[in-house]
Amino acid sequence: MLNRLRRWFCPDLAIDLGTANTLVALQGEGILLDEPSVVALEKGTRRVLGKGTAVGKLAKQMLGRTPDSINACRPLKDGVITDFELCEAMLRYFIRKASRQSRGFRPRVIIAVPGGITPVEKRAVFNSAERAGAGRVYLIEESKAAAIGAGLPISEPLASMVCDIGGGTTEVAILSLADIVVGQSIRIAGDEMDEAVVEYMKQHFSLRIGLQTAEHLKKEVGSAFPLEQELTAEVSGLDTISGVPRKSIVTSEEIRESLREPLHAILNCVKSTIEKCMPELVSDLADTGLVLTGGGALLRGLDALFNEQLGIPVRVDDDPLRSVARGTAICLEHLPQWRDSLDSGDGDV
Repeated sequence: MLNRLRRWFCPDLAIDLGTANTLVALQGEGILLDEPSVVALEKGTRRVLGKGTAVGKLAKQMLGRTPDSINACRPLKDGVITDFELCEAMLRYFIRKASRQSRGFRPRVIIAVPGGITPVEKRAVFNSAERAGAGRVYLIEESKAAAIGAGLPISEPLASMVCDIGGGTTEVAILSLADIVVGQSIRIAGDEMDEAVVEYMKQHFSLRIGLQTAEHLKKEVGSAFPLEQELTAEVSGLDTISGVPRKSIVTSEEIRESLREPLHAILNCVKSTIEKCMPELVSDLADTGLVLTGGGALLRGLDALFNEQLGIPVRVDDDPLRSVARGTAICLEHLPQWRDSLDSGDGDV
């Protein structure tokens, strides 16, 4: 009875705390919030603009476009909190926006985090969430949440493999019997791809562009594998030689070349994970294959590249941007079943 009252007055939350985007699901209602992990501050102070409301979409619009009086920044980098105070302010805003709260009740929260974070980094997540208004906090590894969200049969004695390419980290894991058998986390993902595009344009076009422009190019014409019909796009930036604005035409082949190194690092991580797995489970992968999730999975031809290099079936999840959030929400809905496999912070640093 008490649990039903609690759920009515203060529903629990599932949070995918990503470097690029934060998604929040409300117990019984699914994903209600999907916003960029960005906060806008008054420069020289720690005050969030707009009486604490310049967070998410509004703040992202300011990235790279702010006057001296405003500073728009991300409180996370490579999947971990780099600014505790800003992360707390961001979480508080998202929690209040996504859920109704009654006096005396604090929602239980499950947060998806990278598998490679340290105990100190985990404690930072616990502390930020609790100060932002959460009650009991649980952590789940992003790779496990992604596998659950993608509908993989991870509870069976069968190998299920997932590669979640987010903004700050790439999570690779092979799961069986409801747990991760082998997993790796590398801090090379979508952000590094954007930086690689910026550097390529500077080196080969003498054109300086911003990260948001690079991200747009990656989405518009980027690919990991040769296309049947290659694409072109117009890009504007600052000529590094003359110092004046200039436009140029870039092709999908050129963007593909710029992405070669970060994609090679991600592919090596997948290969290394397979090599560390038990032979019996590796043999399952010939049939079960690999599922790609996260925003990076939307890159054209990524499944074809991985299929060619790995020799196993590769598919992209139906809604890769929300795989982790969906899996975290499923764990929240069946918390008694999953509680023992979640990190509740007991005994951590």
